[in-house]
Amino acid sequence: MADYPIAELGGKTPLQIANIPAMDSMAQRGTIGLASSIPPGFTPGSDVANLSVMGYDPAVYYPGRAALEAASIGVKLGPHDVAFRCNLVTFSRQGEKVIMDDYSAGHIKTDEARKIIEELGKKIATDRIRFYPGVSYRHLMVWSVGEYGMETTPPHDIIGKEISEYLPKGEGGEILRNLMAESQKVLKESPVNLERISQSQKPVSSIWLWGQGREIPMPSFRDTYGLQGGVISAVDLLRGIGITIGLETIHVPGITGYLDTNYLGKAEHALEALNHLDFVYVHVEAPDEAAHNGDLKAKIQAIEDFDSKVVKTVLQGIKKFKDYSVMVLPDHPTPIIKRTHTSEPVPFAIFRSEDEQEKPRKGVGFDESSASQSQIFIPKGYELMDYFLRRK
Repeated sequence: MADYPIAELGGKTPLQIANIPAMDSMAQRGTIGLASSIPPGFTPGSDVANLSVMGYDPAVYYPGRAALEAASIGVKLGPHDVAFRCNLVTFSRQGEKVIMDDYSAGHIKTDEARKIIEELGKKIATDRIRFYPGVSYRHLMVWSVGEYGMETTPPHDIIGKEISEYLPKGEGGEILRNLMAESQKVLKESPVNLERISQSQKPVSSIWLWGQGREIPMPSFRDTYGLQGGVISAVDLLRGIGITIGLETIHVPGITGYLDTNYLGKAEHALEALNHLDFVYVHVEAPDEAAHNGDLKAKIQAIEDFDSKVVKTVLQGIKKFKDYSVMVLPDHPTPIIKRTHTSEPVPFAIFRSEDEQEKPRKGVGFDESSASQSQIFIPKGYELMDYFLRRK
């Protein structure tokens, strides 16, 4: 949700413009501050950021994005396996240049994507290279006894750019480049692609391999914080983090990771889960996806939908519990102007049961400006969980 001031919005951010009474109320009556979820030296990704927010120091526990996603889809990595995120992407051409047109192949539906991954598995997989289907455009490739140290680039970081300089580099990079090239040959004749083209939908031009990782043991959330928790997300990465640290995966029908997700269902299932769990982590991807697409209107709409359908519902329903605490924050900024993640600190708001009687503070809202004016700053993002749980 976090962003930069935008001229089109009169120098304000989407959070300042959006109609978000529920989050504003949390900030006005509870606690607002800033937290740095991306440690120095780390690329600002959802993997690193969400590890921090969940209370795990990425400098100690970061295993690479794809290793976390492998846990989500039930892929057990061996000691010498390297997992790679496998996006289905769309290229376009400008003369001789090949451009990254869409990191999601038009947010391809999961059933279509599964058929494509299965086809690639039959035609280009080997005894050391295996493909596993995920959700929508997000899938997995596992390289047995594979290389790990090559340089790869997230496809959402290079939208509109020529791809050649962003292809995998370093030891093992040639094998990845060859796999991507082989996928393009298969995809040109794919029945799924031919049908998508006939329906004027974006075809899948290629796989894009990135985010490599190996399994790293992590202590459970219960052992670390003394609480039994759950996670709700449409994104394999978030579910994978949850599984890795022993959180219960809470399944919600109709969640997509996009603008059409079942916001209300996430809130209702979270409240229901709190009847047997101490803690629920609810993740919503829609504002991030809108920002990657450079769609300001959609980002503001996603923020407002999150506020009215998730935050408001939770704040109303959680009153059935005598004591409670609710925290809301972005995992990282995704500024519209950049269309990718950045490392600036993010605003957070905490509302507790004892804040019910507090009078709203004037001039405060849930936004970057109000948070920056607060005296509360958590420089090590993984310590925010301790702050939220009042352990520090």
